[in-house]
Amino acid sequence: MPEAALPASGAPGAAPNAAPRVIPRRSVVSWVLYDLANTVFSMGVVSLYFSLYIRDEVGPQRADSVYGIITTISMGLIFIISPLLGAMTDRAKRRMPFLIWSTIICITCTALLARGSYLMSAVLFVVGNATYQAGLQFYDSLLPEVTTEANRGRISGIGVGVGYLGSYVAVGIGIIFGSDDKPFLFGLIAATFLLFAIPCFIWVKERGNPNPRPIFGLQMLRESTAQTLRTLKEGNKYPGLLRFLFGRIFYTDAVNTVIAYMTLYAVNVAVAHGATVGDGEKAARLVMMAAISFAVVGGFVWGSMVDRIGPKRTLNIVLGLWLATFAIASTVGFLQLSVNWLFLVGAMAGVAMGGVWAADRPYMLRLTPPDRIGEFYGLYGMVGRFSAVTGPLLWSGIMYVVVQRGGAHELTGQAIALISLFLMVLLGWHILRPVTDAPRDWEKLKSA
Repeated sequence: MPEAALPASGAPGAAPNAAPRVIPRRSVVSWVLYDLANTVFSMGVVSLYFSLYIRDEVGPQRADSVYGIITTISMGLIFIISPLLGAMTDRAKRRMPFLIWSTIICITCTALLARGSYLMSAVLFVVGNATYQAGLQFYDSLLPEVTTEANRGRISGIGVGVGYLGSYVAVGIGIIFGSDDKPFLFGLIAATFLLFAIPCFIWVKERGNPNPRPIFGLQMLRESTAQTLRTLKEGNKYPGLLRFLFGRIFYTDAVNTVIAYMTLYAVNVAVAHGATVGDGEKAARLVMMAAISFAVVGGFVWGSMVDRIGPKRTLNIVLGLWLATFAIASTVGFLQLSVNWLFLVGAMAGVAMGGVWAADRPYMLRLTPPDRIGEFYGLYGMVGRFSAVTGPLLWSGIMYVVVQRGGAHELTGQAIALISLFLMVLLGWHILRPVTDAPRDWEKLKSA
């Protein structure tokens, strides 16, 4: 991976004769490795083993709705505090301490899962998932520290591709050790997360905030809240920002939800064709492995495409692929097709997942003034968290009405839920149509 140069100030639009700033290769590699680290948690806890733990505790009929409620509480918590956290990082001397502490809290909660009561594990998941989501926000806001405008899509895509290798680790843990000993699995996931996160903490160097301000206290709360409200009211000063954020709610709603429920869906498809629950879990892991393999490739391919054709056009292609994926996935449930069809669904979803994040982060940076990255990524994170609240709520509501109250088969309820995700992506694509990804002249917009 080549070294990259930035203007000495590090800000877009810095004087062209400024001394170049060299970004060490190890900084870029370390930033990318954190994507792998947090994906071990995302796949191992959110997508795989915690939902299976819930299934063991409450049974298959209640698993979707109970897991949805727990996830909704967790995402609701981070939704509320995301803008505040973003404003705090803009005021702080450095962003890295926020990433370090959120990661440590997440790892601690993960290591303690399934070691006490069911209620205690639910609380630990709520806190652990919320701090994981907060860490994503801090991590994304460090992207300008390891990239230039010219290679941002490629580096973001490499992060996505390498990040999904962390999913191999999470799935591999279950294949090697089995999924019966949940406390051991969660402890190993926590240790792996820490191992791959440490290089980012050490070697990603920030230029720092030349004008740090207090980050705690009532004055900070008032000023940050007022600034966020001003941003929302004066959206015309940031062309396309509010429309992008609004559209992002819908397509991330669909993506986050299918990630959370893919394992339960695969288990139900396998069981419907005579497999045991244990065999169903093995099939689900294999489907996830297929999705991961294609996500790794997709991250690299989509990242290069972002640099060639821009994040907007790339994201449009990705959303089209998601529409096809949800259409096929819902058909599997409605017609109760064999689990083999889910390997096709998993492959398509994997490619599409890599594309969403490879295009999404650079797209947001095109709409973000360089001096307010933390605040704007707080809003970016907030809408992502809002979608992660509404998605599980919608899925849980559909399952409750169709399955628990209506008496339909679990696969029928999940197929209807997948149709709702199809409609979410379609609506998000429609909202984003007028938003351009052309670079902004922020100095000119400020003086307007």
